Amino acid sequence: MNETHFAGVPVLQAAGEPPAVGDWWDAVVAGFAHGSLLHPEPMTVMLIIAVAVGLAVLRPTWRWFGLFVTFVHELGHAFAALTTGRIVKGIHLNFDHSGQMTSLGRTRRGAAWAGFWGYPAPALAGAALVWSACAGWAGAALSLGALVLLAALLFIRNAAGVLIAVACATVAQLLVMFIPKEAVAYVVLALGIGLLVGSVKDWFKVLSVHIRRRSHVHSSDAYILYRTTGVPSGVWLAGFAAVVAACAGFAFATLGDAVVSYA
Repeated sequence: MNETHFAGVPVLQAAGEPPAVGDWWDAVVAGFAHGSLLHPEPMTVMLIIAVAVGLAVLRPTWRWFGLFVTFVHELGHAFAALTTGRIVKGIHLNFDHSGQMTSLGRTRRGAAWAGFWGYPAPALAGAALVWSACAGWAGAALSLGALVLLAALLFIRNAAGVLIAVACATVAQLLVMFIPKEAVAYVVLALGIGLLVGSVKDWFKVLSVHIRRRSHVHSSDAYILYRTTGVPSGVWLAGFAAVVAACAGFAFATLGDAVVSYA
C-alpha cells in the first residue's frame, strides 16, 4: 500500500425566533427545484465579474476567499482519490493557503489520479456554478455545495482546518437559508467566476514555485506527481493549465450565451 499527500430560498421566522434545523433542511430541499433561466443585463454581468475578480485578486479579500479556494483544491484531491478506491485519511488546511490531502491505496496510478485534480478542482467547480446559474439550477448548486461542505468536515484533521472548514460550511448554510430567491443565481455566478479566477491565480503561483522559488518545489503537486510517476513536472503543469483553460472557456461561453439571450 502506498500513502500519498497532496498538497436558496428565504425562510420566514417569527420575530426574534432563530431558524430551526427543519427550516434549514426545508431550504436545502427547496433549493433543488428548477428555477428560471438567467438572462442578465450586460452591465449586471460586468459588475458581477468585477466583484468576483475582486474576491480573488485584491489582497484583503483573497486572504479569506483564498482559504475557500484551497478547501476546494483539497476536496478535488479527496474526491479523485475516492473514485479510485483509495482511502482518504484526512485533509489539513492552513491559514497561509497551504493544504494537504492524505490518502492510502495500492497503485501509483490511483495516487497520480488523485494528485492531478487539486489545481483543476476550483476551475471545475467554478464552471459548474456558472452553468448552474445560467441554466436555472443555481439553488441546486447552492444546496449541494452546502451539503458537500458539511460532509467534508469529517475529513479535516487539524485545528486550523476545522476553523476554515466550519467557516466555509457556515457561510454556505447561511446563503442557503437567507439569500432571496431572485438573487441566488447572481450569488452563485459570482462564486463560480471567483473560483475560476482563483484557480488561474493558484496556477500561476505554482508555476512561479517551479521557475523562481525552487526551494519550495517539494510542496508542489506537479513535483509530487513527477516523483510518483517519473513524468516531468512541466507536463503536469501543462495538464493543470489545459483543464483550467477549458473550464474558463466553457464558463464564459455559457455566460456569453446567457447575455446574448437577454438582447
